[in-house]
Amino acid sequence: MQEIVIKTEQLTKRFGDFTAVDGISFSVGAGEIFGFLGANGAGKTTAMRMLCGLSAPSSGAATIAGFDIYTGTEGIKRNIGYMSQKFSLYEDLTVLENIRLFGGIYGLRDRQIKDKSEELIGSLGMGREAKKLVGSLPLGWKQKLAFSVAILHTPRIVFLDEPTGGVDPVTRRQFWDLIYAAAASGITIFVTTHYMDEAEYCGRVSMMVDGVIKALDTPSQLKQQFAAGSMDEVFFELARNSKRKADQA
Repeated sequence: MQEIVIKTEQLTKRFGDFTAVDGISFSVGAGEIFGFLGANGAGKTTAMRMLCGLSAPSSGAATIAGFDIYTGTEGIKRNIGYMSQKFSLYEDLTVLENIRLFGGIYGLRDRQIKDKSEELIGSLGMGREAKKLVGSLPLGWKQKLAFSVAILHTPRIVFLDEPTGGVDPVTRRQFWDLIYAAAASGITIFVTTHYMDEAEYCGRVSMMVDGVIKALDTPSQLKQQFAAGSMDEVFFELARNSKRKADQA
Protein backbone atom coordinates (compact mmCIF):
# COMPACT_ATOMS: atom_id res chain seq x y z
CA MET A 1 0.00 0.00 0.00
CA GLN A 2 1.38 3.42 -0.99
CA GLU A 3 2.31 5.71 1.90
CA ILE A 4 0.25 8.91 2.04
CA VAL A 5 2.45 11.98 2.60
CA ILE A 6 -0.12 14.75 2.00
CA LYS A 7 -3.68 14.45 3.25
CA THR A 8 -6.24 17.24 3.52
CA GLU A 9 -9.83 17.14 4.77
CA GLN A 10 -12.12 20.11 4.12
CA LEU A 11 -9.15 22.49 4.27
CA THR A 12 -10.41 26.07 4.18
CA LYS A 13 -8.90 29.56 4.23
CA ARG A 14 -10.94 32.71 4.67
CA PHE A 15 -9.88 36.34 4.51
CA GLY A 16 -12.75 38.23 6.11
CA ASP A 17 -15.85 37.49 4.05
CA PHE A 18 -13.81 36.05 1.17
CA THR A 19 -13.20 32.28 1.09
CA ALA A 20 -9.99 31.76 -0.87
CA VAL A 21 -9.86 27.97 -0.41
CA ASP A 22 -13.20 26.28 0.19
CA GLY A 23 -13.12 22.84 1.81
CA ILE A 24 -10.59 20.98 -0.35
CA SER A 25 -9.95 17.29 0.35
CA PHE A 26 -7.34 15.10 -1.36
CA SER A 27 -4.34 12.87 -0.65
CA VAL A 28 -0.96 12.41 -2.34
CA GLY A 29 1.22 9.30 -2.16
CA ALA A 30 4.98 9.03 -1.67
CA GLY A 31 6.87 9.46 -4.94
CA GLU A 32 3.81 10.71 -6.79
CA ILE A 33 3.94 13.61 -9.26
CA PHE A 34 0.80 15.54 -8.39
CA GLY A 35 -0.33 18.48 -10.53
CA PHE A 36 -2.22 21.22 -8.73
CA LEU A 37 -3.78 23.33 -11.46
CA GLY A 38 -6.13 26.25 -11.81
CA ALA A 39 -6.46 29.70 -13.31
CA ASN A 40 -4.90 32.73 -11.63
CA GLY A 41 -7.08 33.51 -8.62
CA ALA A 42 -8.36 29.94 -8.23
CA GLY A 43 -6.76 29.56 -4.78
CA LYS A 44 -3.70 27.48 -5.67
CA THR A 45 -1.10 29.72 -4.03
CA THR A 46 -3.17 30.13 -0.86
CA ALA A 47 -3.59 26.36 -0.62
CA MET A 48 0.12 25.76 -1.19
CA ARG A 49 1.06 28.26 1.52
CA MET A 50 -1.09 26.31 3.99
CA LEU A 51 0.47 22.99 2.95
CA CYS A 52 3.98 24.44 3.41
CA GLY A 53 3.17 25.60 6.95
CA LEU A 54 3.36 29.28 5.99
CA SER A 55 -0.31 30.14 6.53
CA ALA A 56 -2.70 28.78 9.14
CA PRO A 57 -5.98 27.33 7.83
CA SER A 58 -9.30 28.80 8.95
CA SER A 59 -10.76 25.31 9.32
CA GLY A 60 -10.35 21.74 8.19
CA ALA A 61 -7.44 19.34 8.76
CA ALA A 62 -4.25 18.26 7.02
CA THR A 63 -1.07 16.29 7.60
CA ILE A 64 2.12 16.92 5.61
CA ALA A 65 4.90 14.31 5.83
CA GLY A 66 3.14 13.01 8.94
CA PHE A 67 3.01 16.40 10.68
CA ASP A 68 -0.19 18.19 11.65
CA ILE A 69 -0.69 21.42 9.74
CA TYR A 70 -1.64 23.31 12.92
CA THR A 71 0.87 21.99 15.46
CA GLY A 72 3.73 20.60 13.38
CA THR A 73 4.77 23.50 11.16
CA GLU A 74 8.45 23.23 12.10
CA GLY A 75 8.43 19.53 11.29
CA ILE A 76 6.75 20.28 7.97
CA LYS A 77 9.40 22.85 7.04
CA ARG A 78 12.21 20.38 7.80
CA ASN A 79 10.70 17.75 5.52
CA ILE A 80 9.82 19.79 2.45
CA GLY A 81 11.59 21.67 -0.30
CA TYR A 82 10.15 24.66 -2.12
CA MET A 83 10.84 26.32 -5.44
CA SER A 84 9.10 29.40 -6.80
CA GLN A 85 9.34 30.96 -10.24
CA LYS A 86 9.69 34.38 -8.58
CA PHE A 87 12.43 33.67 -6.05
CA SER A 88 14.56 30.61 -5.44
CA LEU A 89 18.21 31.70 -5.67
CA TYR A 90 20.34 34.71 -4.74
CA GLU A 91 21.54 36.17 -8.03
CA ASP A 92 24.38 38.15 -6.45
CA LEU A 93 25.96 34.96 -5.06
CA THR A 94 27.85 32.35 -7.08
CA VAL A 95 26.45 28.92 -7.90
CA LEU A 96 28.58 27.32 -5.19
CA GLU A 97 27.72 30.01 -2.62
CA ASN A 98 24.00 29.44 -3.22
CA ILE A 99 24.36 25.69 -2.73
CA ARG A 100 26.35 26.18 0.50
CA LEU A 101 23.91 28.79 1.80
CA PHE A 102 20.83 26.63 1.28
CA GLY A 103 22.63 23.57 2.60
CA GLY A 104 23.15 25.48 5.85
CA ILE A 105 19.54 26.68 5.92
CA TYR A 106 18.38 23.07 5.50
CA GLY A 107 20.55 22.01 8.44
CA LEU A 108 23.14 19.94 6.60
CA ARG A 109 26.55 19.45 8.23
CA ASP A 110 29.67 20.96 6.65
CA ARG A 111 30.84 17.63 5.25
CA GLN A 112 27.40 16.92 3.81
CA ILE A 113 27.32 20.35 2.18
CA LYS A 114 30.74 19.78 0.61
CA ASP A 115 29.79 16.34 -0.73
CA LYS A 116 26.36 17.46 -1.93
CA SER A 117 27.85 20.53 -3.64
CA GLU A 118 30.33 18.44 -5.62
CA GLU A 119 27.64 15.89 -6.51
CA LEU A 120 25.13 18.53 -7.63
CA ILE A 121 27.58 20.56 -9.72
CA GLY A 122 28.80 17.38 -11.38
CA SER A 123 25.33 16.03 -12.15
CA LEU A 124 24.26 19.36 -13.69
CA GLY A 125 27.50 19.72 -15.68
CA MET A 126 28.15 23.12 -14.11
CA GLY A 127 31.80 22.71 -13.19
CA ARG A 128 32.84 25.76 -15.23
CA GLU A 129 29.98 27.84 -13.81
CA ALA A 130 30.48 26.98 -10.11
CA LYS A 131 32.16 30.30 -9.34
CA LYS A 132 29.97 32.42 -11.61
CA LEU A 133 27.23 34.67 -10.24
CA VAL A 134 23.82 33.05 -10.59
CA GLY A 135 22.53 36.28 -12.13
CA SER A 136 24.80 35.70 -15.14
CA LEU A 137 23.34 32.26 -15.96
CA PRO A 138 20.68 31.58 -18.62
CA LEU A 139 17.18 31.20 -17.17
CA GLY A 140 17.01 27.48 -17.92
CA TRP A 141 20.19 26.82 -15.95
CA LYS A 142 18.89 28.89 -13.05
CA GLN A 143 15.67 26.85 -12.96
CA LYS A 144 17.49 23.51 -12.99
CA LEU A 145 19.88 24.71 -10.29
CA ALA A 146 17.00 26.04 -8.17
CA PHE A 147 15.20 22.70 -8.33
CA SER A 148 18.35 20.79 -7.41
CA VAL A 149 18.94 23.12 -4.45
CA ALA A 150 15.32 22.64 -3.32
CA ILE A 151 15.94 18.89 -2.96
CA LEU A 152 19.51 19.20 -1.67
CA HIS A 153 18.45 17.93 1.78
CA THR A 154 16.44 15.01 0.30
CA PRO A 155 13.03 16.23 1.51
CA ARG A 156 10.02 13.93 1.53
CA ILE A 157 8.03 16.44 -0.55
CA VAL A 158 9.03 19.28 -2.87
CA PHE A 159 6.55 22.03 -3.70
CA LEU A 160 7.09 23.63 -7.11
CA ASP A 161 5.16 26.84 -7.79
CA GLU A 162 5.13 27.59 -11.56
CA PRO A 163 8.71 26.28 -11.85
CA THR A 164 9.07 26.46 -15.64
CA GLY A 165 7.59 29.88 -16.31
CA GLY A 166 9.40 31.74 -19.07
CA VAL A 167 11.73 28.97 -20.24
CA ASP A 168 11.74 27.44 -23.71
CA PRO A 169 10.06 24.06 -24.47
CA VAL A 170 13.36 22.14 -24.71
CA THR A 171 14.50 23.41 -21.30
CA ARG A 172 11.08 22.62 -19.83
CA ARG A 173 11.43 19.04 -21.05
CA GLN A 174 14.90 18.80 -19.45
CA PHE A 175 13.51 20.22 -16.24
CA TRP A 176 10.85 17.52 -16.18
CA ASP A 177 13.57 14.88 -16.55
CA LEU A 178 14.91 16.17 -13.21
CA ILE A 179 11.42 15.92 -11.71
CA TYR A 180 11.05 12.31 -12.88
CA ALA A 181 14.44 11.40 -11.39
CA ALA A 182 13.50 12.97 -8.05
CA ALA A 183 10.16 11.13 -8.00
CA ALA A 184 11.93 7.85 -8.83
CA SER A 185 14.12 8.40 -5.76
CA GLY A 186 10.98 8.61 -3.59
CA ILE A 187 10.49 12.38 -3.35
CA THR A 188 6.88 13.46 -3.77
CA ILE A 189 6.39 16.23 -6.33
CA PHE A 190 3.59 18.76 -5.80
CA VAL A 191 3.60 21.12 -8.78
CA THR A 192 1.53 24.04 -10.02
CA THR A 193 1.80 25.07 -13.66
CA HIS A 194 -0.15 27.07 -16.19
CA TYR A 195 1.23 24.99 -19.07
CA MET A 196 -1.50 22.45 -19.69
CA ASP A 197 0.82 20.19 -21.69
CA GLU A 198 2.82 19.74 -18.45
CA ALA A 199 -0.31 18.35 -16.79
CA GLU A 200 0.19 15.34 -19.08
CA TYR A 201 3.49 14.62 -17.27
CA CYS A 202 1.77 14.25 -13.87
CA GLY A 203 0.50 11.00 -12.40
CA ARG A 204 -2.67 12.72 -11.22
CA VAL A 205 -4.02 16.22 -11.60
CA SER A 206 -6.44 18.32 -9.54
CA MET A 207 -8.11 21.37 -11.03
CA MET A 208 -9.27 24.23 -8.83
CA VAL A 209 -11.94 26.74 -9.80
CA ASP A 210 -13.04 29.53 -7.44
CA GLY A 211 -11.37 27.90 -4.42
CA VAL A 212 -12.89 24.46 -4.98
CA ILE A 213 -11.38 21.31 -6.51
CA LYS A 214 -13.65 20.63 -9.47
CA ALA A 215 -11.84 17.56 -10.82
CA LEU A 216 -9.12 15.16 -9.68
CA ASP A 217 -7.87 12.14 -11.64
CA THR A 218 -5.20 10.98 -14.06
CA PRO A 219 -4.81 13.09 -17.21
CA SER A 220 -6.14 10.26 -19.38
CA GLN A 221 -9.21 9.78 -17.19
CA LEU A 222 -9.94 13.51 -17.12
CA LYS A 223 -9.74 13.73 -20.91
CA GLN A 224 -12.08 10.76 -21.17
CA GLN A 225 -14.47 12.19 -18.58
CA PHE A 226 -14.76 15.52 -20.40
CA ALA A 227 -14.57 14.04 -23.92
CA ALA A 228 -11.52 16.22 -24.51
CA GLY A 229 -8.55 15.79 -26.80
CA SER A 230 -6.15 17.68 -24.53
CA MET A 231 -5.78 18.99 -21.00
CA ASP A 232 -6.28 22.49 -22.43
CA GLU A 233 -9.80 21.46 -23.40
CA VAL A 234 -10.45 19.95 -19.95
CA PHE A 235 -9.25 23.14 -18.28
CA PHE A 236 -11.39 25.35 -20.52
CA GLU A 237 -14.47 23.25 -19.81
CA LEU A 238 -13.93 23.54 -16.04
CA ALA A 239 -12.82 27.17 -15.84
CA ARG A 240 -15.01 28.90 -18.42
CA ASN A 241 -17.63 29.88 -15.83
CA SER A 242 -15.14 30.98 -13.17
CA LYS A 243 -16.34 34.03 -11.22
CA ARG A 244 -13.03 35.19 -9.75
CA LYS A 245 -10.57 37.72 -11.04
CA ALA A 246 -6.89 36.89 -11.38
CA ASP A 247 -5.84 39.06 -8.43
CA GLN A 248 -7.88 37.06 -5.91
CA ALA A 249 -6.35 34.28 -3.78
